Amino acid sequence: MKRILIADDHEAVRSGIRAVLAQRADWEVVAEASDGKKAIAAAIESKPHVAILDFSMPRMTGVEVTRRIKEFSLPIEVLIFTVHNSGLLAQQAYLAGARAFLSKSDASKLLVAAVDSLLVHKSFGIGSGLDVLDSVPVGGTRLTPRERLVVKLVADGYSNKGISAILNLSVKTTEAHRAAAMRKLGVNSTAGLVRYAVRAKLVAD
Repeated sequence: MKRILIADDHEAVRSGIRAVLAQRADWEVVAEASDGKKAIAAAIESKPHVAILDFSMPRMTGVEVTRRIKEFSLPIEVLIFTVHNSGLLAQQAYLAGARAFLSKSDASKLLVAAVDSLLVHKSFGIGSGLDVLDSVPVGGTRLTPRERLVVKLVADGYSNKGISAILNLSVKTTEAHRAAAMRKLGVNSTAGLVRYAVRAKLVAD
């Protein structure tokens, strides 16, 4: 029996995932968690083969949970899923140690295939958009992955508060990343960040 952990702060989402996973009689959901810290505790206690983690959870994001799982050397394959389908988010997941990245809108169609891949230790969907993150900004200055992610979300129209909620950061930390990106890029306005994001193909023109 293959053991699976589901972590999402919405019961309706967890219920939907359970329903999809129920297609396979040899899979068992052995634990659920409603926030990042509970997800880590559940992973340690239940020792699942696969952890399905929401990117944006209270207390600790799915990416941060993934890092902790890898730090503890737990033999768990991780799938990050999110409503924000972005190569930047995929890069965050990949760097943390996840081997699958899936949009929630694709879960009903692709979740079983993704878990199947992870159970044989193969990546699924994680490569989408990773080339975007290697874009070199104007002047050759490289932003950090977190700075690029903040710039992308700014260009998508999110406020500092909204970005902080998505990334589970304090508003002060988000502001610091945004200021660092503006300094490196030599821009002094949100419009400047958006223009850069379009040129670097972080968002559609």
